[in-house]
Amino acid sequence: MSLPDWAGSAGIVGSLVFLAGIVVNVVAIGAIPGNRKPSTGMAWLLAVLLLPGVGIVAFLFFGSTHIGSRRQKRLREATGAIADAVAALPEQLPPAGSPPYVTAVSRLNLRNGSLPLLLGNRAEVVTDYAGSIALMAEEVERAERFVHVEFYITAWDEVTDVLLSAMAAAADRGVAVRLLLDHVGSRRLDGYRDLVRRLDASGIEWRAMLPIQPLRRRWRRPDLRNHRKLLVVDGRVGFMGSQNLTEPCYHKPRNRARGREWVELMVRLHGPVVHELEAVFVSDWYTETAEVLDAGTQWVPDAHGVAAEAVGDVPAQVVPSGPGFVTENNLRMFTSLIYGATHRVSLTSPYFVPDESLLYAVTTAAQRGVAVELFVSEVSDQFMVGHAQASYYHALLEAGVRIYLYPEPYVLHAKHFTIDDDVAVIGSSNMDMRSFSLNYEISLMLLGEPVVARLREVEDTYRGLSRELLADEWDRRPARLKYVDNVMRLTSALQ
Repeated sequence: MSLPDWAGSAGIVGSLVFLAGIVVNVVAIGAIPGNRKPSTGMAWLLAVLLLPGVGIVAFLFFGSTHIGSRRQKRLREATGAIADAVAALPEQLPPAGSPPYVTAVSRLNLRNGSLPLLLGNRAEVVTDYAGSIALMAEEVERAERFVHVEFYITAWDEVTDVLLSAMAAAADRGVAVRLLLDHVGSRRLDGYRDLVRRLDASGIEWRAMLPIQPLRRRWRRPDLRNHRKLLVVDGRVGFMGSQNLTEPCYHKPRNRARGREWVELMVRLHGPVVHELEAVFVSDWYTETAEVLDAGTQWVPDAHGVAAEAVGDVPAQVVPSGPGFVTENNLRMFTSLIYGATHRVSLTSPYFVPDESLLYAVTTAAQRGVAVELFVSEVSDQFMVGHAQASYYHALLEAGVRIYLYPEPYVLHAKHFTIDDDVAVIGSSNMDMRSFSLNYEISLMLLGEPVVARLREVEDTYRGLSRELLADEWDRRPARLKYVDNVMRLTSALQ
């Protein structure tokens, strides 16, 4: 008895689908691991092999960190110009008595980020959320030549109005005011259209960074973002750190109802390092607009003086990182500094999802007797990241790392760490795979006991407000939570 025609056709189709699946799997095994960390490549392979349709689509959208040939070319040109400008400068070494590894790390940062260590700066740590925005507004009100502002998230609201209005007023009096904001990061907040309308009506020149606009042929992996936060006025003063330009509840009614606010840390800088902040802005402006700005060649002294709280004579170095920097500048600096520690490491990161190298650096430091502590939020504001982060707590606690949970409903969003009495690092970079590979970030290395002591005061405040997570409590968690943690840990590597 012969089979009906449709049965034969279905068999052929089924065979073709089966063969196509084999071909896809064979190609994936050979193609996906290329130029990726083993953990990342394995996670993508599992996604493609276990969920072929979904996995392939996800890989096509999110599998590449390429930022586009035109953007990559501009970034390469800008970085090359910066490297050429500093090549003729004499090397400035850390002060006498600094540990040898500090000199090595400063040279590593110069090689990868093209910006040198510079002496003779003043740094003021600012922890007041609204106060930092008010300080920036005051500096903008004194601007005479230019104001350059770059933030991942920008909103024009009751908290940021003082700064954005000051920027608009500066533009009206003839100051060149330029603003860069991340397209996706800012667009997801309520009020984005109003922000655009008000910016267009002002004299502020503004651009959206890494725009996702398919109809205008602007398209790339959608989660490649510019996460930097910085402001420079006239080359005399600069700000950088973890804070976005929005009110502390991020325009979320649920956050307001719960009293959830973001806790941040910024640093106000005077001295030659301000020129390095300006170089990062000029590079990003050129990457987005193809317009070449004159970043100047000398630091402009601040005739208005420096706050009494500022720490003086600080060696400082700006370290840019992001998808265009294949060397993962922030990760290499972080791990190198942690391996250099001899007695204390204090880490603050809202999203601690380390790759193997950072996890080993942290746990190895603890295992060789260094007092290592990690400050994180008690409850994460992001479900997937929070569970992925939790999956590392057992290994950290087992190695001897002390974990402090900043109390809810607050989100500890500050990003900084200190090494012994020698080094402090402040910036926009989390200690997670996203910040190492997918986000443009900016970090600042500061040297010397006085500035470390100032950061220690902040860390002491965190510790006083937090509760310590103990291993017995963590091990008693329900199995279902451990399962979710492990699944989210796997997805965190899908880069």
